[in-house]
Amino acid sequence: MLAKVTSAALVGLDSVPVEVEVDVASQGLPNFFIVGLPDEAVREARERVRSAIKNSGADFPAKRITVNLAPADLPKEGPSYDLPIALGILLASGQLPSLQQSAMVLGELALDGTVRKINGVLSHALLARERHIDALFIPRDCAKEASCIAGITIFPVDNLGTLLGHLSGQQLISTYPYNPIDTQVTQQTYDHDLQDILGQEKAKRALEIAAAGGHNMLMKGPPGSGKTLLARTLPSILPALTFPEILELTKIYSVSSLGNNGFVTKRPFRSPHHTTSSVAIIGGGSIPKPGEISLAHRGILFLDELPEFPRIVLESLRQPIEDGFVTVSRAQGRFTFPAKAMIIAAQNPCPCGYLGDNTRTCICNPAQIIRYQKKISGPLLDRIDIHIDVPKVETSTLTTRLPAESSSTVRARVQKARDRQLQRFTGTSLSSNADMTSKDIKLFCSLDQKSLDILKKAVDLLGLSARSYFRIIKLARTIADLEESNDILPQYIAEALQYRVKQHTL
Repeated sequence: MLAKVTSAALVGLDSVPVEVEVDVASQGLPNFFIVGLPDEAVREARERVRSAIKNSGADFPAKRITVNLAPADLPKEGPSYDLPIALGILLASGQLPSLQQSAMVLGELALDGTVRKINGVLSHALLARERHIDALFIPRDCAKEASCIAGITIFPVDNLGTLLGHLSGQQLISTYPYNPIDTQVTQQTYDHDLQDILGQEKAKRALEIAAAGGHNMLMKGPPGSGKTLLARTLPSILPALTFPEILELTKIYSVSSLGNNGFVTKRPFRSPHHTTSSVAIIGGGSIPKPGEISLAHRGILFLDELPEFPRIVLESLRQPIEDGFVTVSRAQGRFTFPAKAMIIAAQNPCPCGYLGDNTRTCICNPAQIIRYQKKISGPLLDRIDIHIDVPKVETSTLTTRLPAESSSTVRARVQKARDRQLQRFTGTSLSSNADMTSKDIKLFCSLDQKSLDILKKAVDLLGLSARSYFRIIKLARTIADLEESNDILPQYIAEALQYRVKQHTL
């Protein structure tokens, strides 16, 4: 007898339908085959399914069983096919009546029949809604993650036995209620606050501008000047995530096995060590998974000690910084991951860190300094909007406690600036000024003649590239939004230019 159960596979961040076909033959020696390009985890489902069926009070048929995962040319990985395979065997052997409604089934089975959580449930729920599937049977631990998608009926399954009871009509499983994300976003707490950082007012201003427009930033200064602390404080002033951004991040973290059975409602902060490989930063592998820059999507990728990263790693960041996504090509196909992250980097001015310091002597020779500074290429620096020096904090500043703005106060201004941007970009795919292309800049960033004159002189004097030209305008647009100005005034262009000059000191 033949039975068919609908399941799904993850391809990158998206879910695609997979039909689990189970044939229990009336003739032939007892055996259990799984075909359809299964990986080792899927092949091992034979033993998990056999034990789970027996320990759930059902009979495992001592016959020739063939399971086909269609389409056969799509690689299948992971244990999420355990539950649909077990269900297909019970349907094909006549122990369960046929499904009365279209349903998608996913879940890993323990040997005692318990259903364990799987990855990528949000992507599967979106596919179920798109395909107008009536019911979604998933592990109970994953139900909260899928519950934010309206229009689907979710049945949280604890174990194979309860699913059998539900399908046979003996004891129905209660559906999981629709739970929109907006009702679950709580007040965020942060480990650091701007008011606890002594001095560095220029750097704090740069942080505020970067947060308001989603701009990349490079901090340069001696050891102990507070570069790392400033970067780790930045999340406390970032604006709240929007609903589409929460969906994007939750999909990424769920697929990457980093989800917490719920939604990602806090902007990510990723800080990989400088020994991290380019594959770990960009993404990839035999079956490609998102890298650090995708895990930092809509948040921060902090690169501390920037020159210590291998050159190949830094150069691999150039394309995602410019395009906002990463495309990984492998034998299985092309996979695209979102990568619209703020790149926040920190470095010393030289190997010893004290070049230009008035209190300590630099011990590096000129060749060492040049070699150190050349580790970061001009094209990469050109893609960073804000370059800021973070000098050593004076002793008087450390011993005198002056009142400073808290992160909550700055975050309120940043949120208002970001709200202005969202209103301006209504009807487009843009969410911040940093997302604008040159075409968008011409549409949303008109300059008066005086501002144009200042910009033209700066381009000629400083030898700025066309990319720098447009990034200055985007930065000035963000400064204008912080000042609640509809026009980009000359003083905003002048301030934006101050953050570009620093790259030419390298």
